[in-house]
Amino acid sequence: MSIIVVTGRGGAGKTTTTANLSTYFAQRGYRVLAVDGDLYLPNLGLHFALDNVKYTIHSVVKDPNIDPEWAIYRHRETGVYVMPGSPRLEDVIGVSAQRLRDVLEDLKYKYPLIFLDSPTGVPFDTLPAFEISNYQIIVVEVERSPIYSFEVMVENEVLKLKALGDKFGLKVGVVLNKVREAADVIDKIVEVIEEEIGVPVLGVIPFDEAVPESVNAGIPVIVYKPRSEAAIAFKECGQITEEWIFGSSESSP
Repeated sequence: MSIIVVTGRGGAGKTTTTANLSTYFAQRGYRVLAVDGDLYLPNLGLHFALDNVKYTIHSVVKDPNIDPEWAIYRHRETGVYVMPGSPRLEDVIGVSAQRLRDVLEDLKYKYPLIFLDSPTGVPFDTLPAFEISNYQIIVVEVERSPIYSFEVMVENEVLKLKALGDKFGLKVGVVLNKVREAADVIDKIVEVIEEEIGVPVLGVIPFDEAVPESVNAGIPVIVYKPRSEAAIAFKECGQITEEWIFGSSESSP
């Protein structure tokens, strides 16, 4: 049983990464649950066309009488089980992060692999869930900037978020997303992260217009456009992540 918390700054692509890695594992035969842990600005449901459903994670955390299974929907195209959030303001007010942790504690026995999409920056909404999680994936958007300024970004994003994972004993990895830079620049960035910080880079995902198209369609790009550059990169990222978690990607459960 593994819970993977996906963190990063706003716009880095946390939700896209959550949706596509969940899809990769579902297609490999794992029983996967993707949960929207961004309790105040949820948007995981958009990636699976589940943004207008009756029960959500907010329903469950606000009312203990609601069975969490009522708020879980199997996405037909990918096979991922999804617990989306509610976009309605009245549902957001008064939610409990501790209750989210309790819900995940119960669900992890039914869903051996859970991806938890966290809010932007320091994920206060999901901090209690760190206590029962096993892995943290930090999603970093590499901006067009001189390589010397990357150290500042590493300090502001990777090191601070890694400190959270370290505090709770999580195994930490990084995904570089929306990459437009030349290969030699990315190689240097990967070297800094892996050798100087000591965190593995699980994937390098190129900037690809197929990704926003897939979000609009409500189908993660791995399935929506499987031959696109981003889809191929997410599949490779999934293979590395599978080995990182389970030790091998040669056989699915």
